[in-house]
Amino acid sequence: MSESTKSKKVLVPLVKHGAQPASETAQTPGMTRVPGIDNNIAGASKIWMGLATQHPNEIGPPHSHGEAETAAYVLEGRHKVWFGKDFQESIEVGPGDFIFIPAHTPHIEGNPFDEPCTVVLSRGPDNIVINLPDAASQDQDTEESDEIAAEIANHMEENNHG
Repeated sequence: MSESTKSKKVLVPLVKHGAQPASETAQTPGMTRVPGIDNNIAGASKIWMGLATQHPNEIGPPHSHGEAETAAYVLEGRHKVWFGKDFQESIEVGPGDFIFIPAHTPHIEGNPFDEPCTVVLSRGPDNIVINLPDAASQDQDTEESDEIAAEIANHMEENNHG
């Protein structure tokens, strides 16, 4: 057997019982991601898969996933994603919904509801998380950012009181 053959990892089908600690993968404030399948766990080189929980009444910071495409399936709870110019567009998902976020898409994820949202999350080639500066910290017109913040606060208030 040649030296190069000895050093190559032989991959075989694998069952992994349970997820690894959240500290083993990239995170965004307001959401906890726990890896199930990745390079460290299974030798996967083109996919990351795990569970993610968006905490109730929390909105994360602007971020993207670089070259990674993201797909998720909502197990429980509801979740909202803001995207587009100045994060003016949004989508909302709930149990049984699939969501896709293209590579290089700046977005804000949030859960303006009282219950946690848990999703099965898959990302390829890896769990890339690039936290972006928020618009208010840049010398930009913050009127649109303020409108988004008001919308988020309104969702949270409606859910808390109604």
